[in-house]
Amino acid sequence: MNQEGRQGRRSATERMREQRDKERASGKRTRNLKAGGVVVALLAVAGVVGAVINQQSGEGGDTVDTKPITVGTKSAPAKLTVYEDFRCPACRQFEQEFRSTIRGLEKKGKLKAEYHLVTIIDDNMGGSGSHRAANAAMCAKDEGRFREFHDVLYRNQPGEQDDAFASDKTLIKLAGKVKGLDGPRFRKCVTKGTHDAWVQKTGAAFKKSGHQATPTVLLDGENVYGNRTEPLTTQGLKKMVEAKS
Repeated sequence: MNQEGRQGRRSATERMREQRDKERASGKRTRNLKAGGVVVALLAVAGVVGAVINQQSGEGGDTVDTKPITVGTKSAPAKLTVYEDFRCPACRQFEQEFRSTIRGLEKKGKLKAEYHLVTIIDDNMGGSGSHRAANAAMCAKDEGRFREFHDVLYRNQPGEQDDAFASDKTLIKLAGKVKGLDGPRFRKCVTKGTHDAWVQKTGAAFKKSGHQATPTVLLDGENVYGNRTEPLTTQGLKKMVEAKS
């Protein structure tokens, strides 16, 4: 083979090698692009799943409504704000003394009450009865039976050391004392802890409020209960509320 032929053959071989190198490089780039696409897709899916989980678990921050439970006519001229714990003996004492007066003023349209259900006993003594009872009370609210169930819980409050309200069975049994409350939807709400996130957030808000004990009772923002020098009476509360009418 002459010199010119050898150069032609070598040039053709080199061209074939260069072509294979280009094809391998192109294939590698394609695989990298595909892999990158898979990574991006997986990250996108992970983001969606994470958002759904946060929303379902109540960790989305502002997704949980922490407004208090309001009883009475919303346009009533006076507002009673009550911070209570269903395990708190002092709260039970307040309810026993003032329940009928508060109900009477509500029925007359002169007063509305806003309840913040907190877990100070759980926090200080351990247990979960404050939390479980608050969740159950919210479940009763869903059924339009908050006030009735609220009163039943206080009438059947166990001793402070007894965490009986931690039992869903106990709470459901007490719901049987409220006409029209106990049913599949209420039971599922209680056992699933539907309002657990609300209870946690209202408890956290109470700790930041500056109030130190339960019950804390405010009339239009003024603390009217707990003054040992001039203790609040039912007649005193009635007089203050009627003065705002």
